Amino acid sequence: MKRRLIILGAAGRDFHNFNTCFRNSPEHHVVAFTATQIPDIAGRKYPAQLAGPLYPEGIPIVEESQMERLILEQCADLVVFSYSDISHNNVMHLASRAAAAGADFLLLGADSTMLEAHVPVVSVCAVRTGCGKSPVSRRVVQILREQALRVAVVRHPMPYGDLLRQRVQRFATLEDMQRHNCTIEEREEYELHIAAGTVVYAGVDYEAILREAEKNADVVVWDGGNNDTPFFRSDMEIVVVDPHRAGHELSYYPGEVNLRRADVVLINKVDTASEAAIETVRHNVKVTNPKAHVIEAASRVTMDGGTDVRGKKVLVIEDGPTLTHGEMEYGAGVVAARAGGAELVDPRPYAVGCLQETFAKYRQIGALLPAMGYSPKQLEELEATIRRTPCDFVVVATPVDLGRVIAIEKPALRVRYEVEERGALRLDDVLREFVLLAHAHRLARVAPSELVGAEH
Repeated sequence: MKRRLIILGAAGRDFHNFNTCFRNSPEHHVVAFTATQIPDIAGRKYPAQLAGPLYPEGIPIVEESQMERLILEQCADLVVFSYSDISHNNVMHLASRAAAAGADFLLLGADSTMLEAHVPVVSVCAVRTGCGKSPVSRRVVQILREQALRVAVVRHPMPYGDLLRQRVQRFATLEDMQRHNCTIEEREEYELHIAAGTVVYAGVDYEAILREAEKNADVVVWDGGNNDTPFFRSDMEIVVVDPHRAGHELSYYPGEVNLRRADVVLINKVDTASEAAIETVRHNVKVTNPKAHVIEAASRVTMDGGTDVRGKKVLVIEDGPTLTHGEMEYGAGVVAARAGGAELVDPRPYAVGCLQETFAKYRQIGALLPAMGYSPKQLEELEATIRRTPCDFVVVATPVDLGRVIAIEKPALRVRYEVEERGALRLDDVLREFVLLAHAHRLARVAPSELVGAEH
């Protein structure tokens, strides 16, 4: 008898787990996906063209709050947890709900869903959303490209639109983001890679995405999302930890999995965290994964333009996911504004629409504005909230150039942040053997005729 199962997700890892473990399984039948964390995902379907011949009607996506009802009505006997950045306590609350409703609860192991690449892979992941893995990914790409390697970046999924059209996405120009109707969250992850000349791949079907990415690449860099594990089997796993949330590296899923698997642990933001918090993280890394190489780094924050904001009233806009399911109270924008002597304006009294709901749900967010923009309506509400908030400057600390997406009618200053290694051990050092491996693979793939006259 087939097991009837529900996949708990958030539009990303859940689809990948289905594609790799259940799509063609004669022993399982997926009755539904559930959705949380990301707005406006529930109420859609995973399309039949992606779900395969066993699912001619596709698979419905419903709110996670409906899990017990689904177990009862669909006679589901298995619940598969398939999203990231959730506390160990909350994982077990979900497991308890499933068990109380009569279903088994399953966590898939990291290896179970990893795809095999034909080229070397280095992955950059984290233990929480907002640790600073994106600047680390860009630094890794820079190092590899300096070694004359062709690099393709594959980004963790953010398929919040038309899933069929988003099956395999390639971003080589800024116009590609417009063509794919990217959300702010997607633009935040793609734009700086593209500006540096790196092609980014993403989408829904990561087997097909990987095959496209590796066609013209010597190396694939897996640029992780939230604190999820890599979708590809990696020759090196780099994991970023954040001392501003010391202890979270051992209390969030699957961030702890990443920490225990890591070949390299990069302790970020050592320039702004307390020494006590940094020491806590050092201790936890040493005890949990004593074989890992440990690098310490600053998150170097700069504000464009050299404008003096001392004494000025500023509205700070921060990366949305870092503040929401990442649970940070502030980000690089607040750091830059405070360093410049600015006065933060609280946007909460002026928030409209979904932003009111966001502030109500994530009460740790203080006097700053999360860049929520998963739909045209949310972009309008973000624009309206900025317009309504009285301030001298808008400080934009999202990686994306927000002025390309919405109209900001007030003077805007952009904040950037890059990783800056501190101490003796650097990313160049730990990547040295990986670079040799990548060059060996590259030579093995080149036809003998192409090597005639080539330098060794």
